[in-house]
Amino acid sequence: MKFLQWPLILIGLTVMAVSLAGIAGACYRNTFLMYAYLWAMFFAIAALVFFIIFAYSATEKGSGRPVMNRAYPDYSLQDYSGSWLADRVSSPAHWAKIRDCLRASHACQSLHRNIGGVPELADLFYAGNSPPFRSMFYLCDFCHNLKSGCCKPPTSCGYTYMNETFWIPGEGQTGTDPDCAQWSNEQHQLCYSCSSCKAGVLGSLKKSWRRASVINIVVLVILVLVYIVALAAIRHNQQLDDAHGETRMQKARPSWLF
Repeated sequence: MKFLQWPLILIGLTVMAVSLAGIAGACYRNTFLMYAYLWAMFFAIAALVFFIIFAYSATEKGSGRPVMNRAYPDYSLQDYSGSWLADRVSSPAHWAKIRDCLRASHACQSLHRNIGGVPELADLFYAGNSPPFRSMFYLCDFCHNLKSGCCKPPTSCGYTYMNETFWIPGEGQTGTDPDCAQWSNEQHQLCYSCSSCKAGVLGSLKKSWRRASVINIVVLVILVLVYIVALAAIRHNQQLDDAHGETRMQKARPSWLF
C-alpha cells in the first residue's frame, strides 16, 4: 500500500503545482508559464499511464480456485508465481511484517459464531449461510481472500471441521499440499505461514490495485481533456499576440494609403 501511496501523492502534488502555473500563465498570458505547464502535464500524464500499465501487469496473474460444495475459493501461491507483486509479498522480509499485521488484527477470530452456546455446524460454514461468514466473505473482498487463505487449512488437506479456526486431520489423511503441515490450531499461528495465506493477500491486493487503477484511468481522462484545453488556450494567446503584433506594425509603418 505504501508503494501505491507515494507515487500517487507525488503525481497529485505535481499536477497541483503545474496547474497553478497554468492558471497564472492563462490569466496573465504568460507564454513561458503556459509552455512549462504543458511540458509538466505531459510528463505527469506519461507517469500516470506508466503507473496504470504497471498496476495491471503486476496483478495480471492469479485468482481463487472454486471448490465443490464450498461457498469460498481456495488460493494457491503458484497461480501468482512470476509476478513482481508475488515476489515482493512472499519475500521473507515483507511477509514477516504482513504476518505480524494479520496476527495483530485478529481477523480470523471474527469468524467465530456460536449457536445455542456451541459452534455453528460445518454445513453452515461450508455454505456460507452464517451471518459473520456471509458478511466477511462477500461484503469485504479483502476479508474474503484473507480468511479463505489464512484462517483455515486448504480443502485438499482433508481436515475435519470443528469450528471456524479449529480443524483436525483425518486418520492417515493430511494431503500432499505443503500447507497441510503448516496449519496449526494455535490461534496465533493458524495458516499465517502457509503459501495459501500469501496467495490470499495477493488476491486482496489485486482487487485493491485494480480499483485504484480504475480511479487513475478516470483521472487520466480528465487530465488529457484539461491538457487539450490548455493547448487551445496557448494557441489562442499566440493568435492574440500575432494580432497585436500586426496592429503595432501598421501603426509603426503605415501604408501610403493611411
